[in-house]
Amino acid sequence: MLRNTRESWGAPAKLLHWTMAALVFAQFALGWLAASWRLSPTKLNLFVWHKSTGILLLALVTVRIVWRLLNPTPALPAGLPRWERAAARASHLLLYLLLVAMPLTGWIINSTANIPFRVFWLFPLPDITAPDKALEELAKKVHLGLFIALALTLTVHIGAALRHHFVKHNDILARMLPGKGRRA
Repeated sequence: MLRNTRESWGAPAKLLHWTMAALVFAQFALGWLAASWRLSPTKLNLFVWHKSTGILLLALVTVRIVWRLLNPTPALPAGLPRWERAAARASHLLLYLLLVAMPLTGWIINSTANIPFRVFWLFPLPDITAPDKALEELAKKVHLGLFIALALTLTVHIGAALRHHFVKHNDILARMLPGKGRRA
């Protein structure tokens, strides 16, 4: 099934979701390693991987947003309280905003630092702002704050999915899993 239905997510939505989930967690590790590694060629390579993966995530979240706008969203289970429906919509919107803002602030950091950068060593990423030490420092603080917000939002997202699966016994998690997406 390619397209989303009112009952389940389609294969492209599932592929984008799980690919991005894996890349986001890889980003957490790459960012931490790159920032904490001693100055060396390894540190520089870790930053290239981190920045490149960020740009890849920016491209993927753009595709994912377009796909979501062009496809129906599976219906939430009947009987779900209004506050829970609102929380689901708000948390998904926040995730999308954070997944756009994180790589953009990283791109601003790179631009303001005036560091030439090639995405996966293949093509140059153009600067989106002029070199500016004060803006670089601000962008670094914002990037860190967005990381904390993303980590917290993902914790809530994963916790809610597990709650729906193991406590509420509905198919919210199952329909995003590979395969049929619906529990028997």
